[in-house]
Amino acid sequence: MASKSIEVKNLYKIFGPNGKAYVDQVKAGMSKTELNEKHAHVLGLKDISISMPAGGIMVVMGLSGSGKSTLIRHINRLIEPTAGELSYDGIDICKMNEADLMHFRRQMTAMVFQKFALLPHRTVLENTIYGLDIQGMPRDKSEKKGQYWIERVGLAGFERHYPNQLSGGMQQRVGLARALTNDADILLMDEAYSALDPLIRVDMQTVLLDLQKELKKTVVFITHDLDEALRLGDKIAVLRDGKVIQQGTGQDIVLAPADDYITAFVKEVNRGRVIQAQTVMLPLSAEPQGMPLPFDTVLEVAARRMTDANQTIAHVVDSAGTPIGALDLHTIISAMVTPTTHVSPRMAAA
Repeated sequence: MASKSIEVKNLYKIFGPNGKAYVDQVKAGMSKTELNEKHAHVLGLKDISISMPAGGIMVVMGLSGSGKSTLIRHINRLIEPTAGELSYDGIDICKMNEADLMHFRRQMTAMVFQKFALLPHRTVLENTIYGLDIQGMPRDKSEKKGQYWIERVGLAGFERHYPNQLSGGMQQRVGLARALTNDADILLMDEAYSALDPLIRVDMQTVLLDLQKELKKTVVFITHDLDEALRLGDKIAVLRDGKVIQQGTGQDIVLAPADDYITAFVKEVNRGRVIQAQTVMLPLSAEPQGMPLPFDTVLEVAARRMTDANQTIAHVVDSAGTPIGALDLHTIISAMVTPTTHVSPRMAAA
Protein backbone atom coordinates (compact mmCIF):
# COMPACT_ATOMS: atom_id res chain seq x y z
CA MET A 1 0.00 0.00 0.00
CA ALA A 2 1.40 3.40 -1.02
CA SER A 3 2.27 5.82 1.77
CA LYS A 4 0.21 8.94 2.14
CA SER A 5 1.20 12.40 3.34
CA ILE A 6 -0.01 14.28 6.38
CA GLU A 7 -1.06 17.88 5.73
CA VAL A 8 -1.25 20.48 8.49
CA LYS A 9 -2.84 23.78 7.48
CA ASN A 10 -3.15 26.97 9.53
CA LEU A 11 -3.28 25.05 12.80
CA TYR A 12 -3.85 26.96 16.04
CA LYS A 13 -4.02 25.64 19.57
CA ILE A 14 -5.00 27.92 22.44
CA PHE A 15 -5.19 26.19 25.81
CA GLY A 16 -7.98 27.42 28.07
CA PRO A 17 -11.75 27.19 28.50
CA ASN A 18 -12.55 29.65 25.71
CA GLY A 19 -9.70 29.31 23.24
CA LYS A 20 -11.76 29.82 20.09
CA ALA A 21 -12.72 33.31 21.26
CA TYR A 22 -9.12 34.50 20.99
CA VAL A 23 -8.04 33.00 17.66
CA ASP A 24 -8.81 36.19 15.72
CA GLN A 25 -6.87 38.30 18.21
CA VAL A 26 -3.86 35.98 17.90
CA LYS A 27 -4.14 36.17 14.12
CA ALA A 28 -4.18 39.96 14.44
CA GLY A 29 -0.89 39.89 16.32
CA MET A 30 -1.61 39.28 20.00
CA SER A 31 1.51 37.76 21.56
CA LYS A 32 1.75 34.63 23.67
CA THR A 33 2.61 36.76 26.71
CA GLU A 34 -0.29 39.17 26.17
CA LEU A 35 -2.78 36.32 25.69
CA ASN A 36 -1.66 34.78 28.96
CA GLU A 37 -1.58 38.02 30.97
CA LYS A 38 -4.87 39.47 29.70
CA HIS A 39 -6.98 36.36 29.21
CA ALA A 40 -5.24 33.57 31.17
CA HIS A 41 -5.03 31.40 28.04
CA VAL A 42 -1.88 29.79 26.67
CA LEU A 43 -0.88 29.88 23.01
CA GLY A 44 0.36 26.38 22.12
CA LEU A 45 0.50 26.53 18.32
CA LYS A 46 0.26 29.49 15.97
CA ASP A 47 -0.57 29.13 12.28
CA ILE A 48 1.29 25.86 11.69
CA SER A 49 1.35 24.71 8.07
CA ILE A 50 3.52 21.69 7.26
CA SER A 51 3.34 19.09 4.52
CA MET A 52 4.76 15.91 6.03
CA PRO A 53 6.26 13.66 3.33
CA ALA A 54 4.59 10.36 2.50
CA GLY A 55 6.90 7.46 3.23
CA GLY A 56 9.52 9.75 4.75
CA ILE A 57 10.71 10.96 8.14
CA MET A 58 9.41 14.39 9.16
CA VAL A 59 11.37 15.75 12.11
CA VAL A 60 9.80 18.47 14.23
CA MET A 61 12.41 20.03 16.48
CA GLY A 62 12.65 22.82 19.00
CA LEU A 63 13.50 23.53 22.59
CA SER A 64 11.24 22.76 25.55
CA GLY A 65 7.97 24.68 25.25
CA SER A 66 8.26 25.21 21.50
CA GLY A 67 5.06 23.26 20.77
CA LYS A 68 6.54 20.17 19.13
CA SER A 69 4.87 17.60 21.42
CA THR A 70 1.60 19.54 21.23
CA LEU A 71 1.78 19.30 17.45
CA ILE A 72 2.37 15.54 17.28
CA ARG A 73 -0.58 14.91 19.62
CA HIS A 74 -2.86 16.72 17.19
CA ILE A 75 -2.12 14.15 14.48
CA ASN A 76 -4.06 11.42 16.30
CA ARG A 77 -6.28 13.98 18.05
CA LEU A 78 -5.07 13.32 21.54
CA ILE A 79 -5.28 17.12 21.56
CA GLU A 80 -8.15 18.87 19.77
CA PRO A 81 -7.17 21.86 17.59
CA THR A 82 -8.62 25.29 18.26
CA ALA A 83 -8.59 26.17 14.55
CA GLY A 84 -7.10 24.83 11.33
CA GLU A 85 -6.98 21.53 9.47
CA LEU A 86 -5.15 18.22 9.68
CA SER A 87 -5.58 15.65 6.95
CA TYR A 88 -4.18 12.25 6.04
CA ASP A 89 -4.61 10.96 2.53
CA GLY A 90 -6.97 13.88 1.96
CA ILE A 91 -9.26 12.91 4.85
CA ASP A 92 -9.78 15.58 7.52
CA ILE A 93 -8.75 14.02 10.85
CA CYS A 94 -10.51 16.83 12.74
CA LYS A 95 -13.88 15.84 11.24
CA MET A 96 -13.66 12.12 12.02
CA ASN A 97 -16.49 10.78 14.16
CA GLU A 98 -15.73 8.71 17.24
CA ALA A 99 -15.75 5.36 15.43
CA ASP A 100 -13.55 6.60 12.57
CA LEU A 101 -11.15 8.23 15.01
CA MET A 102 -10.89 5.02 17.03
CA HIS A 103 -10.10 3.09 13.84
CA PHE A 104 -7.52 5.72 12.83
CA ARG A 105 -5.79 5.53 16.20
CA ARG A 106 -5.78 1.73 16.40
CA GLN A 107 -5.09 0.79 12.79
CA MET A 108 -3.41 3.76 11.11
CA THR A 109 -1.13 5.25 13.77
CA ALA A 110 1.31 3.96 16.36
CA MET A 111 3.24 5.94 18.98
CA VAL A 112 6.71 5.43 20.42
CA PHE A 113 7.25 7.36 23.65
CA GLN A 114 10.30 8.79 25.43
CA LYS A 115 9.48 6.92 28.65
CA PHE A 116 8.93 3.61 26.80
CA ALA A 117 5.33 3.20 28.15
CA LEU A 118 5.70 -0.56 28.51
CA LEU A 119 3.35 -2.53 30.73
CA PRO A 120 5.51 -3.93 33.56
CA HIS A 121 3.42 -7.06 34.09
CA ARG A 122 3.63 -8.13 30.44
CA THR A 123 6.62 -9.83 28.82
CA VAL A 124 8.45 -8.43 25.81
CA LEU A 125 6.26 -10.50 23.50
CA GLU A 126 3.05 -9.58 25.33
CA ASN A 127 3.96 -5.87 25.21
CA THR A 128 4.77 -6.15 21.52
CA ILE A 129 1.37 -7.62 20.63
CA TYR A 130 -0.65 -5.44 23.00
CA GLY A 131 -2.20 -3.45 20.16
CA LEU A 132 -3.14 -6.64 18.33
CA ASP A 133 -4.83 -7.94 21.51
CA ILE A 134 -6.94 -4.78 21.58
CA GLN A 135 -7.83 -5.32 17.92
CA GLY A 136 -8.97 -8.87 18.77
CA MET A 137 -6.45 -10.74 16.65
CA PRO A 138 -6.15 -14.45 17.58
CA ARG A 139 -3.16 -15.12 19.83
CA ASP A 140 -1.46 -17.63 17.55
CA LYS A 141 -1.45 -15.13 14.71
CA SER A 142 -0.45 -12.11 16.84
CA GLU A 143 2.41 -13.98 18.54
CA LYS A 144 3.84 -15.01 15.17
CA LYS A 145 3.68 -11.40 14.00
CA GLY A 146 5.13 -10.08 17.26
CA GLN A 147 7.98 -12.58 17.16
CA TYR A 148 8.90 -11.41 13.66
CA TRP A 149 9.28 -7.77 14.73
CA ILE A 150 11.07 -8.67 17.97
CA GLU A 151 13.69 -10.37 15.84
CA ARG A 152 13.81 -7.46 13.38
CA VAL A 153 14.65 -4.96 16.13
CA GLY A 154 17.36 -7.22 17.55
CA LEU A 155 15.64 -8.70 20.59
CA ALA A 156 15.52 -12.39 19.68
CA GLY A 157 15.87 -14.44 22.86
CA PHE A 158 14.28 -11.80 25.09
CA GLU A 159 10.64 -12.61 24.33
CA ARG A 160 9.86 -13.89 27.85
CA HIS A 161 11.73 -11.16 29.72
CA TYR A 162 9.90 -8.40 31.57
CA PRO A 163 10.65 -4.67 31.08
CA ASN A 164 12.51 -4.33 34.38
CA GLN A 165 14.97 -6.95 33.15
CA LEU A 166 15.94 -4.85 30.13
CA SER A 167 18.21 -1.84 29.60
CA GLY A 168 16.75 1.45 28.40
CA GLY A 169 17.84 0.81 24.84
CA MET A 170 16.28 -2.64 24.86
CA GLN A 171 13.03 -1.26 26.27
CA GLN A 172 12.91 1.27 23.46
CA ARG A 173 13.41 -1.55 20.95
CA VAL A 174 10.32 -3.18 22.46
CA GLY A 175 8.43 0.10 21.97
CA LEU A 176 9.51 0.19 18.33
CA ALA A 177 8.60 -3.48 17.80
CA ARG A 178 5.15 -2.83 19.31
CA ALA A 179 4.59 0.10 16.93
CA LEU A 180 5.71 -1.92 13.89
CA THR A 181 3.65 -4.98 14.86
CA ASN A 182 0.51 -2.85 14.56
CA ASP A 183 1.39 -2.38 10.88
CA ALA A 184 0.30 1.27 11.10
CA ASP A 185 0.95 3.62 8.19
CA ILE A 186 2.02 6.43 10.54
CA LEU A 187 4.67 6.23 13.26
CA LEU A 188 4.54 9.06 15.81
CA MET A 189 7.78 9.21 17.79
CA ASP A 190 7.77 11.77 20.59
CA GLU A 191 11.31 12.34 21.90
CA ALA A 192 11.61 8.57 21.50
CA TYR A 193 15.38 8.42 22.01
CA SER A 194 15.93 11.40 24.33
CA ALA A 195 16.18 9.28 27.51
CA LEU A 196 18.88 7.01 26.06
CA ASP A 197 22.64 7.24 26.50
CA PRO A 198 24.39 8.83 23.48
CA LEU A 199 25.82 5.61 22.00
CA ILE A 200 22.55 3.71 22.43
CA ARG A 201 20.72 6.68 20.95
CA VAL A 202 22.85 6.58 17.78
CA ASP A 203 22.30 2.81 17.62
CA MET A 204 18.52 3.27 17.77
CA GLN A 205 18.68 5.94 15.07
CA THR A 206 20.47 3.40 12.87
CA VAL A 207 17.80 0.78 13.60
CA LEU A 208 15.07 3.22 12.55
CA LEU A 209 16.88 4.30 9.37
CA ASP A 210 17.58 0.70 8.33
CA LEU A 211 13.96 -0.34 8.87
CA GLN A 212 12.66 2.78 7.14
CA LYS A 213 14.58 1.98 3.95
CA GLU A 214 12.39 -1.09 3.65
CA LEU A 215 9.12 -0.05 5.28
CA LYS A 216 8.70 3.52 3.99
CA LYS A 217 6.42 4.50 6.86
CA THR A 218 5.23 8.08 7.24
CA VAL A 219 7.20 8.97 10.38
CA VAL A 220 6.80 12.09 12.52
CA PHE A 221 9.78 12.31 14.85
CA ILE A 222 9.98 14.87 17.66
CA THR A 223 13.37 15.91 19.05
CA HIS A 224 15.21 18.83 20.64
CA ASP A 225 18.54 17.60 19.25
CA LEU A 226 19.70 19.07 15.94
CA ASP A 227 22.23 16.32 15.20
CA GLU A 228 19.45 13.75 15.57
CA ALA A 229 17.15 15.84 13.36
CA LEU A 230 19.77 16.15 10.65
CA ARG A 231 20.58 12.45 10.70
CA LEU A 232 16.98 11.24 10.57
CA GLY A 233 14.94 13.90 8.79
CA ASP A 234 13.98 13.84 5.14
CA LYS A 235 12.42 17.16 6.07
CA ILE A 236 12.79 19.25 9.23
CA ALA A 237 10.55 21.89 10.78
CA VAL A 238 12.00 24.06 13.56
CA LEU A 239 9.47 25.42 16.07
CA ARG A 240 9.82 28.28 18.53
CA ASP A 241 7.06 29.57 20.80
CA GLY A 242 4.46 27.57 18.88
CA LYS A 243 5.47 28.89 15.45
CA VAL A 244 7.38 27.34 12.55
CA ILE A 245 10.58 29.36 12.16
CA GLN A 246 11.98 27.36 9.25
CA GLN A 247 11.30 24.14 7.41
CA GLY A 248 13.11 22.27 4.66
CA THR A 249 15.82 19.66 4.23
CA GLY A 250 18.73 19.48 6.64
CA GLN A 251 20.90 21.07 3.97
CA ASP A 252 18.43 23.95 3.57
CA ILE A 253 18.58 24.71 7.27
CA VAL A 254 22.35 24.36 7.67
CA LEU A 255 23.27 26.31 4.52
CA ALA A 256 20.61 29.03 4.73
CA PRO A 257 19.41 29.53 8.33
CA ALA A 258 16.31 31.73 8.34
CA ASP A 259 17.29 33.93 11.28
CA ASP A 260 19.66 34.36 14.22
CA TYR A 261 17.79 31.72 16.21
CA ILE A 262 18.40 29.05 13.54
CA THR A 263 21.95 30.30 13.01
CA ALA A 264 22.68 29.71 16.69
CA PHE A 265 21.31 26.18 16.34
CA VAL A 266 23.43 25.24 13.32
CA LYS A 267 26.75 26.91 14.10
CA GLU A 268 28.15 23.84 15.87
CA VAL A 269 26.88 21.35 13.28
CA ASN A 270 29.37 19.05 11.56
CA ARG A 271 28.62 20.30 8.05
CA GLY A 272 30.58 17.41 6.52
CA ARG A 273 27.86 15.01 7.70
CA VAL A 274 25.02 17.06 6.20
CA ILE A 275 26.10 18.75 2.96
CA GLN A 276 26.05 16.56 -0.13
CA ALA A 277 28.39 16.43 -3.10
CA GLN A 278 25.71 17.73 -5.48
CA THR A 279 25.37 20.91 -3.42
CA VAL A 280 28.97 22.08 -3.80
CA MET A 281 30.04 20.41 -7.08
CA LEU A 282 31.48 22.52 -9.89
CA PRO A 283 30.40 22.38 -13.54
CA LEU A 284 32.09 19.80 -15.72
CA SER A 285 34.58 21.65 -17.91
CA ALA A 286 35.71 18.66 -19.95
CA GLU A 287 35.75 14.90 -19.69
CA PRO A 288 35.03 13.75 -16.13
CA GLN A 289 38.19 13.18 -14.12
CA GLY A 290 39.00 11.31 -10.94
CA MET A 291 36.86 8.80 -9.12
CA PRO A 292 33.03 8.82 -9.35
CA LEU A 293 31.00 9.91 -6.32
CA PRO A 294 27.21 9.51 -6.04
CA PHE A 295 25.44 12.87 -5.96
CA ASP A 296 24.07 12.33 -2.43
CA THR A 297 27.42 11.44 -0.84
CA VAL A 298 27.98 13.66 2.20
CA LEU A 299 31.24 15.60 2.17
CA GLU A 300 32.82 13.76 5.09
CA VAL A 301 32.43 10.45 3.24
CA ALA A 302 33.55 12.01 -0.07
CA ALA A 303 36.74 13.34 1.51
CA ARG A 304 37.49 9.98 3.13
CA ARG A 305 36.93 8.04 -0.10
CA MET A 306 39.11 10.41 -2.12
CA THR A 307 41.87 10.36 0.50
CA ASP A 308 41.81 6.57 0.73
CA ALA A 309 42.10 6.41 -3.08
CA ASN A 310 44.91 9.01 -3.00
CA GLN A 311 42.95 11.31 -5.33
CA THR A 312 42.38 15.05 -5.07
CA ILE A 313 39.71 15.31 -7.78
CA ALA A 314 36.49 13.42 -8.46
CA HIS A 315 33.36 13.65 -10.58
CA VAL A 316 29.79 13.53 -9.27
CA VAL A 317 27.32 11.12 -10.87
CA ASP A 318 23.52 10.95 -10.76
CA SER A 319 21.46 7.88 -9.87
CA ALA A 320 21.99 6.50 -13.38
CA GLY A 321 25.76 6.93 -13.15
CA THR A 322 25.88 9.90 -15.54
CA PRO A 323 28.53 12.53 -14.69
CA ILE A 324 26.87 15.79 -13.58
CA GLY A 325 29.67 17.76 -11.93
CA ALA A 326 33.24 17.99 -10.70
CA LEU A 327 34.63 18.06 -7.18
CA ASP A 328 38.04 18.56 -5.59
CA LEU A 329 39.34 18.21 -2.05
CA HIS A 330 39.83 21.96 -1.62
CA THR A 331 36.17 22.62 -2.42
CA ILE A 332 35.07 19.89 -0.03
CA ILE A 333 37.21 21.14 2.86
CA SER A 334 36.10 24.75 2.32
CA ALA A 335 32.43 23.72 2.40
CA MET A 336 32.93 21.73 5.61
CA VAL A 337 34.17 24.79 7.50
CA THR A 338 31.46 26.86 9.21
CA PRO A 339 31.38 30.29 7.51
CA THR A 340 31.97 33.35 9.67
CA THR A 341 28.35 34.44 9.12
CA HIS A 342 27.35 31.36 11.15
CA VAL A 343 29.69 32.16 14.02
CA SER A 344 28.61 34.27 16.96
CA PRO A 345 30.36 37.70 17.38
CA ARG A 346 32.06 36.39 20.55
CA MET A 347 33.49 33.39 18.67
CA ALA A 348 34.58 35.56 15.73
CA ALA A 349 36.42 37.91 18.07
CA ALA A 350 38.20 35.08 19.90
